[in-house]
Amino acid sequence: MKSIRLTAAGAALVLAALAGIGPAHADTPTAAGLLQAGAQQGVADGYPGVIGLVRRGDEAQYVHAGVGDLATRVAADPRAQFRIGSNTKAFTATVLLQLEGEHRLSLDDTVDHWLPGAVAANGYDGTKITIRQLLNHTSGLPEYAKDAGFALTYALNTQPNRPWPPQTLVDLALAQQKPSAAPGTKWSYANTNYVLAGMVIKAVTGNDAATEIRQRIVEPLGLHDTTFPTADPALHGTYLHGYEYPVVGIVIRDVTVSDVQTFGPAGAMVSTVDDLAAFSRALVTGKLLAPAQEAELKTTVPVTADGTVGYGLGIIHVQLPCGQWAWNHNGAVLGYYSDWLTSEDGSKQVVRANNEFHLMAGTKGQQDTGKATVDAFCAL
Repeated sequence: MKSIRLTAAGAALVLAALAGIGPAHADTPTAAGLLQAGAQQGVADGYPGVIGLVRRGDEAQYVHAGVGDLATRVAADPRAQFRIGSNTKAFTATVLLQLEGEHRLSLDDTVDHWLPGAVAANGYDGTKITIRQLLNHTSGLPEYAKDAGFALTYALNTQPNRPWPPQTLVDLALAQQKPSAAPGTKWSYANTNYVLAGMVIKAVTGNDAATEIRQRIVEPLGLHDTTFPTADPALHGTYLHGYEYPVVGIVIRDVTVSDVQTFGPAGAMVSTVDDLAAFSRALVTGKLLAPAQEAELKTTVPVTADGTVGYGLGIIHVQLPCGQWAWNHNGAVLGYYSDWLTSEDGSKQVVRANNEFHLMAGTKGQQDTGKATVDAFCAL
């Protein structure tokens, strides 16, 4: 695979001359040029650093702006590791789909079949919720991260080694509210679904989700910079430091070391833009799943009324403003925000990450870098 590294300085001039990524006209922005401009705007918006990858076929271009460590001011490295948050969900869903392909379970099995009594409180009934409904977020289960005590502990990041057993997280969710919709009738995103999905993996295989993901996906695909930490809250090797900007005040906190047990199979993994691109390409092109399970992966439920966004099993199908469709997911976890877009045939990919997230959605940085990611994909 050919790769070309781009820096903030002079990127547009270099990119205009590159074949296979965008139009040959120097006055027409290339895909990587658009992503680079978005990375710079993200830094202007306040992000410490932004990194990204644009790939057409086997030719990849890398962009970066800002720093990966505010203390040393080292430049943000586009090959650095970062916490991928909810992008973990696609890995977890893939394992369950593989297990179905091996006839070890059915996605239409109930949660209670594999986890007796795990969902049986406050009106919730695991005998009426299927594994498929966990994976496409139509279970009707609430979000445990809305628990005030959990949210405060996580945001303050004062107990990075605190254990959060999966059933404890599920119990926090069930206590939030009584059911507002019957299972299978409404899409509602909840990390609770994927904590339970990880518990099902353990019940079926005897191994935790981290072990199965490593053996079934990470190692076969050669994702050498992708890990699933289950206890160690630190990052190792070359990585972006993660930061949390306060809603009130001026103190910026380094939250690189944070509790991986808070989200587990819903959001604990660590990866790079290269590895995320390799995984998402393999996933959407059928390299990881049998045809029947690939079809299930891509069977979506509506997220928006206009039909432009649908949720499959751990991945999103979205129609972009330019009219193109792409497979997608994002990950937002303390200190980090990332996103990827991949075409149906895997020939076009954009991956982007930044190293600040303070648990709030819709910030200007998210909007500007998100738009640049979409614009870059549309320009491929």
